[in-house]
Amino acid sequence: MNLDSKIFVAGHRGLVGSSIVEILNIKGYNNIIFKTHSELDLKDNFKVEDFFRKENIEYVFLCAAKVGGILANNTYRADFIYENLSIQNNVIYNSYKYGVKKLLFLGSSCIYPKNAKQPIKEESLLSGELEYTNEPYAIAKIAGLKMVESFSIQYNCNFLSVMPTNLYGNNDNFNLETSHVLPALMRKIHLAKLLENNDIKTIQKDTKLENSNLKEYLEKFGISKDRVEIWGSGKPRREFLHSIDMAKACVHIMENINFRDLTSNLKEMKNTHINIGYGSDISIYDLANLIKNIIGFNGELFFNTDKPDGTFQKLLDTTRLNSLGFKPTIDLESGIKSVYEHYKTK
Repeated sequence: MNLDSKIFVAGHRGLVGSSIVEILNIKGYNNIIFKTHSELDLKDNFKVEDFFRKENIEYVFLCAAKVGGILANNTYRADFIYENLSIQNNVIYNSYKYGVKKLLFLGSSCIYPKNAKQPIKEESLLSGELEYTNEPYAIAKIAGLKMVESFSIQYNCNFLSVMPTNLYGNNDNFNLETSHVLPALMRKIHLAKLLENNDIKTIQKDTKLENSNLKEYLEKFGISKDRVEIWGSGKPRREFLHSIDMAKACVHIMENINFRDLTSNLKEMKNTHINIGYGSDISIYDLANLIKNIIGFNGELFFNTDKPDGTFQKLLDTTRLNSLGFKPTIDLESGIKSVYEHYKTK
């Protein structure tokens, strides 16, 4: 990419997309295009095609997606598969049709089988059964990376896919009904700390609720001044990567790696996606206690074993990423402290 190349970041308001825009700006790229949902509904193929036809986009970061945690994935199964398939199909196909030079598609580590051997190599794809709670989302993401791969093979496109581990960062989703585990834990324990301090005014500002509605809201999510309820046993392990490290990896790949670089030694052109992870994981129990200590909450963490755990472990093998010249630099404790300080200023 040249500094004046026309770059479309789809999903620029999201956790990864906003971080990619930040890194592109830091590196001096000056022709970045992004559209809000109201300006361009990526599920609408007619609007997407009109956009690509008029804009002459050269590079695409496809970060736009419908995302959420276990509760959201299991509750809105139809929405997750339909909306993600629609977004992917429209953006990838029109990128091909209108001559985009390079596209980077962001998947998710949930594409891998729930019992995949750890750490998970790219070759583990489609080797076993998926985790039930997020199966529709995972199938949509698998379809996306196979579409990217297939267009590159059949039409000689320079389209690539990356599979990030669990991400967190300043622009995360902290909605307790739809967020992933780390931001959900952070916000729940933060609210419990505020209760512990009897800081009702700040709780009202955080939740945007009047005092009369606070008790019901907090009880719904298992939050009190003495205890925070957490879904599952706490035994499952998760890998976490800061969104800035993820963005740096994506920009590095777009600047330096081509599809043919990933297929030169393959008899069959498959599993060409690139895992992006930190390289180590942590149990949910230890994560919750780390966040508790950072926030300074003195109450109990109650792990509700009547609720699902999800996949026991998802640690990505990042050998391919490292061989391509990239390693993350933000450790988990420093990252959480930074995100928490940012959250408190919102």
